[in-house]
Amino acid sequence: MAFLIGVFLALTVSLFATWVGFDRERSFYATVLIVIGALYGLFAVMGGSSHSLGQELIGTAFFVFLSVLGFKFNPWFLVAGLFGHGVFDLFHPHLITNAGVPVWWPMFCSAYDITAAGYLAVLLWRAKRHEPQ
Repeated sequence: MAFLIGVFLALTVSLFATWVGFDRERSFYATVLIVIGALYGLFAVMGGSSHSLGQELIGTAFFVFLSVLGFKFNPWFLVAGLFGHGVFDLFHPHLITNAGVPVWWPMFCSAYDITAAGYLAVLLWRAKRHEPQ
């Protein structure tokens, strides 16, 4: 169920962002990636573990770095970051002990991230196809 909700929410948010025009701004998906990358840190704070927080901040820094690369240089870094975070979600419970993470979160977040990455990839691919030659 967490997987389906993640896919549904990612599509709903992404389609809404396109409909309203939020995603016309280069910063939109970069900001999404930063927020997604920071949530495990929030869970570490909620779980009361400074050790987990330190570990989570390393991951957060990496996804912030990809966000900056995607914003400044090439939006495909954002696709890679979102997809990479989705894969990270699947391995997270085996890599970092973080008592604040809900049991259902890794599957939900993985589905959200990978769906959002796919949506952005389609947007970028379609924009490239429609560029004047």
